[in-house]
Amino acid sequence: MRIYLVAGELSGDILGAGLMRALKDRHPDIEFRGIGGPRMQAEGLTSLYPLETLSVMGLVEVLRHLPGLVKVRRHLKRDALAWQPDVMVGIDAPDFNLGLELALRDRGIRTAHYVSPSVWAWRQGRVKKIARAVDAMLTFLPFEADFYSEHRVPVAYVGHPLADELPLTNDRRAARESLGLDTEMPTLTLLPGSRSSEIQFQGEIFLRAALGLRDRLGALQVVIPAASPERRRELDALLARAPELADNVTLIEAQSREAMVAADAVLLTSGTAALETLLCHRAMVVAYRMAPATYWLAQRLVKTRWISLPNLIAQETLVPELIQDAVSAESLVDTLLPWFEDAGQRQALELRFAEMHAALQRGASERAAEAIDSLVRDGRLAPDAAA
Repeated sequence: MRIYLVAGELSGDILGAGLMRALKDRHPDIEFRGIGGPRMQAEGLTSLYPLETLSVMGLVEVLRHLPGLVKVRRHLKRDALAWQPDVMVGIDAPDFNLGLELALRDRGIRTAHYVSPSVWAWRQGRVKKIARAVDAMLTFLPFEADFYSEHRVPVAYVGHPLADELPLTNDRRAARESLGLDTEMPTLTLLPGSRSSEIQFQGEIFLRAALGLRDRLGALQVVIPAASPERRRELDALLARAPELADNVTLIEAQSREAMVAADAVLLTSGTAALETLLCHRAMVVAYRMAPATYWLAQRLVKTRWISLPNLIAQETLVPELIQDAVSAESLVDTLLPWFEDAGQRQALELRFAEMHAALQRGASERAAEAIDSLVRDGRLAPDAAA
């Protein structure tokens, strides 16, 4: 069996690697080709471009990179048609992958898309293109599957691989000990983003918020996991301009989940990090800033009430969300403080997150692999794969 996989960022690399392992269990002689990061490459992917090639954030920012992205997509189309995979699976990155999926499906290659774009939240008209581009949509969340079923797009609700991967119980003290932290001191974990542009927009404000929170609490230790060596260098440069925080900050590479579990609360940008924090059962504040022009466009296009996955999954406001001009060091301190001062409120949220975690555990990678198998075998989703 030959599978063409295209992932666009770190979260896609994690998801792709899990899917590849599940497929290898079914087909030991399987081959993989496309774009992926170190995890997918370790599972046997031949990657034609670095993972970061598709990691462009924002509606306006993409325009600057558009000629290069179009060139990459044309190359991948030629390469896939020459290689003739049994199925092409786009992993997230919908603005890039759906166009590639459509082009390949028109040429007779079966296609699937793993991770639903937020079509239920904005630009709902995209579902018509999705219906033309994919033989199957693989979704993480039940309300996403309902949306596609209503629009007659073949869909399989597989659950979330991270929910399967992370344990239903964890140990805050043990996590702090593993990171060399004080086990009793109030602990804040900062996750300013995995992209350079996110560090640019949020990094300094997050650090000033940590400083303000320390002053309000009297004592605070701060953990910042860098998503990559490049992000570490950028964070080091920011910390060099904030020497008053030097004794309070532990900057680490990777180990983001340990940092989440160690925290009393997490300050993060929206995205997969919010879901991971939920699955680590930790209180959080979600804050997001972007280029002004991108925000102007997003305001007019986005129809959903919430931006963070914990609130979207629950369909209620469980965690505070601050966006654009609402994000300041002062507002972040005020929003974070209750999680540190009200242990009962924090513990109630941790229990709610544990219950949500259990509901999302469905064996996602195996279910996704079964869906891919049914496409190759039958040319459509089998009923058990679509359940």
